[in-house]
Amino acid sequence: MATAPSVQRPRFNPSPCDVRPFHHDVPSLRNSDSDHLHFRFQSLVSCPADAPLELFETAVSQLIHHPEYNSTLILRSETISDSDTTIPSSVPRLEGYCPVRNVHRKLLPRRPGRDSGLEQHCTLYALGNRLPYYHPTVSHLVFRFIPSNITTTSNSASTQPALRIEVVPHPGTPTDPNSRLYRTALALLDTLHRYLWGALTHYQKRVQHDVLIPRDVYQDVYLKMRERHKGIVNTWRESTDPLKHVFEDIGIATFLMLFWKDMFATSADLAAVKELDDSQWTSWPRPSGGFLDLGCGNGLLTHILSAEGYSGYGIDLRARTSWAHYPDSSQAALKVHALDPTQLLSPGSSNDEEISLWEPGVFLIGNHADELTPWLPVLAILTGASGYLSIPCCAWMFDERFTRSESLDAAVSSEVEDEAGFISSLSLGAEGTHKSQYSAYRIWLARLSRWLGWKIECDTLRIPSTRNWAIVGRERLPGDQSVFVDRARRIVEDVVRRGAFKTRTPEGKGHDGAS
Repeated sequence: MATAPSVQRPRFNPSPCDVRPFHHDVPSLRNSDSDHLHFRFQSLVSCPADAPLELFETAVSQLIHHPEYNSTLILRSETISDSDTTIPSSVPRLEGYCPVRNVHRKLLPRRPGRDSGLEQHCTLYALGNRLPYYHPTVSHLVFRFIPSNITTTSNSASTQPALRIEVVPHPGTPTDPNSRLYRTALALLDTLHRYLWGALTHYQKRVQHDVLIPRDVYQDVYLKMRERHKGIVNTWRESTDPLKHVFEDIGIATFLMLFWKDMFATSADLAAVKELDDSQWTSWPRPSGGFLDLGCGNGLLTHILSAEGYSGYGIDLRARTSWAHYPDSSQAALKVHALDPTQLLSPGSSNDEEISLWEPGVFLIGNHADELTPWLPVLAILTGASGYLSIPCCAWMFDERFTRSESLDAAVSSEVEDEAGFISSLSLGAEGTHKSQYSAYRIWLARLSRWLGWKIECDTLRIPSTRNWAIVGRERLPGDQSVFVDRARRIVEDVVRRGAFKTRTPEGKGHDGAS
C-alpha cells in the first residue's frame, strides 16, 4: 500500500533581532497612549514562520494550555476562564491591535513545596479593529446608484442606470471574483436589485412572520433555548434528519413558552424577557391544565417543554426509539394512546388514564397531527381546553382525506361576510389563494375554527420547515357559547353516524403500561 510522503518540518533558523532581523522595518510593539501602563516591548529573537497566519492561534493555544511541554518544572496549566467577549481591563492595550480573546490560567508547579502557583492572563490580539465573521473585511462599503446621464463608457448597457457596490477593503483582503469579499458583494447587489424591483412593482409580503410574538423577543429566547438543547443533535436516535427536527421543535417550544406567557399573564409584558437568564421562564405563566401534544411522534417537543418545567403529556400510537433515551420525567410524560374523538359524547367511555390527560384548562398542540388536525378546535371546545395550536401538514377532514372538490358541509359553512378579507387575514403565503390543495385546506380549517367560536389568529413560525403556518385558538368569540358547543357535538354525531372514522390500534408498550 502506497503511503503519503511525510512532510518534514523546515529547519528551525532563529537569530537575535538586533543581529539579523527578518523584518527590520517592523517596529516592536508598544502600548497605546490611552493605556494607563507605559512600556515598550523589546524584540529578542526571530525565525521564519513557515506557516500561514490562520494557524498562529492554534499554535499559541498549545503553548497556553500546555506549558509543561516547555518546562519540566511546571506540572500543568488549569484554565480558569476562556472568553472572546470578556477582556479584563488590566491587560495591555497595544497600539494598532485589538484584544480578541483572553485565557485566564493558573500554572501549577511540579514541586509545590518549593515553587508556588501563578495565575496569568494570556491575551490574543488581532490587527486593527476585529470584525465579526459575518461582516465583510472592509472599513467602508457604498451602495451606489449611477444614473444613465452620468455614464461615460460607450457600451450600450451604459444607456441604462446601474447599481454598483464600492468598498474600502482592509489591507491584504482579496477582491478577485473567487474571493469571499466579492461573493458577499455579489449577494448584496442581488438583494438590492430585488428590493429595488419590489419597490417599482409595489411588492407586498404575503407571508407575515412575528404576528403573535415580537421577533426580537422570540429570537432572544430561541438562542438560549438552542444552546440548552442543541446537544440532542449528537444523540439523535431516529432515522430522520436531526438538524431539521431538533431545531424545529426547539423553535415551536420557544414560541409556545412566549405565547403562553402572553396568553395567561395578568398583563402583557413580553419586553421583560430582554435581560433573560436561564431560569427566568420557570415562573412564566402557563396553562393551568398543562399541555397535551396530540400525535407527538418522536416526543421531542414534549421532552423540551417538560425539561423546561412545563407539565403535560404527549400521546401517540406507538413509542419511538427516542422515548427510552429521554430523562425519566420526559418518559413519564409520553404515553402510547389511541385517541378516539367519536367517544367524547359517550358517557363512561373514558378510563381514569384518559381522563387524566384532559385536565380542565389543558392546552392542545397539534404539530403535523394528520388525522387529528381538524379535531383540534372540536376537542378544545368539548373538553374545556384553554386553547390550541395547530401546525397542519397532511390534509384531513374528520373521517376522510380532504379534497379541493369537497364543498363545505352546511354545518361548517363560513359566516364571514368579507370572504376576500378573511382569506387575506390568514397570511397563507405566496400561494395564498384557492388554487393549491394546501391553501384550500388551511382556509377550510380557519372557517371551521371560526364556526366553532374561536377567534382566528395565524402566524408563520420561524422554524426550518415548509409547513410552518400555524393557527391558534385562545379567545372565544362573543355570543351564546352553548351554540358553539352544540355545533361541535353535531360534528361528532355526524361522524359517528357515517361510521367511517377508524381509530388505529396502538402499537407496542407505552411507558405507562398501556398497549
